[in-house]
Amino acid sequence: MNIDIEQFADRYVAVWNEADPVARRSAIAALWAADGVQITESAEHRGHDELEARISEAHAEFVRGSGLVFRPADDVTGHHGAVVFTTHLVPADGGDITWTGRVCAMLGADGRIRSEHQFTVPAAGGSTRAGAEEFLRRLAGGDPDRIADLFAEEVDWVLDWPSGGHPAVPWIRPRSTRAEVAEHFRAIADFHVPEKAAGSASRVLVEGQDAVVLGDIRQTVRATGRSYTALCALHLTFGNGLITRYAVYEDSLSVAEALGGS
Repeated sequence: MNIDIEQFADRYVAVWNEADPVARRSAIAALWAADGVQITESAEHRGHDELEARISEAHAEFVRGSGLVFRPADDVTGHHGAVVFTTHLVPADGGDITWTGRVCAMLGADGRIRSEHQFTVPAAGGSTRAGAEEFLRRLAGGDPDRIADLFAEEVDWVLDWPSGGHPAVPWIRPRSTRAEVAEHFRAIADFHVPEKAAGSASRVLVEGQDAVVLGDIRQTVRATGRSYTALCALHLTFGNGLITRYAVYEDSLSVAEALGGS
């Protein structure tokens, strides 16, 4: 390839950190072909407009919103139009890696990306806390597909509700796959006012592959206008860096009363 692939990887990572919208747009046009596509575990982003929206959202959530930065791992390799490298998401002021991605980009003759697959690299053992904190960040962000990307393809799903669900709370039902996890969080968003959703995590306790989050959730029901606060405990179990077991113990009475209007 007639390009410096190390410089290419640096430019790719830099665009995710770029704060200036005009410079970001220009960098995207220089990196991707006009009809270039990025494919993740849960979505496709095709063309400069979709790529700009995707990258701007990530910058707002992680760089500007959470004080993190994207860093290259200095492991770029490539041949015959393919470039592969790793990027990390780390605290700007130092600290443990919170996310690792693997990029496989196919370039055109002009050196711009025609197609790109991005993979989340499972966290190494001992990063259970980082996985739990990333889950909480994505939960606060409210994107069901990005939340579901943190789950294994098959999930042990445990909620402290009747096994048959509850008539007033339609999202309460058995789940077992990553796609069903996304549907669960999408249904929660549909039945509540997103702008009024909030919550807190007072403690995150970690032991081995298990993390327990203690806190509360605060929602406003779209249909009834009723607000509620429910204390909850969340038990996450990780395997190969992904959530394999999801158990929630919450004040289900408060939730059911708010949804049922009684």
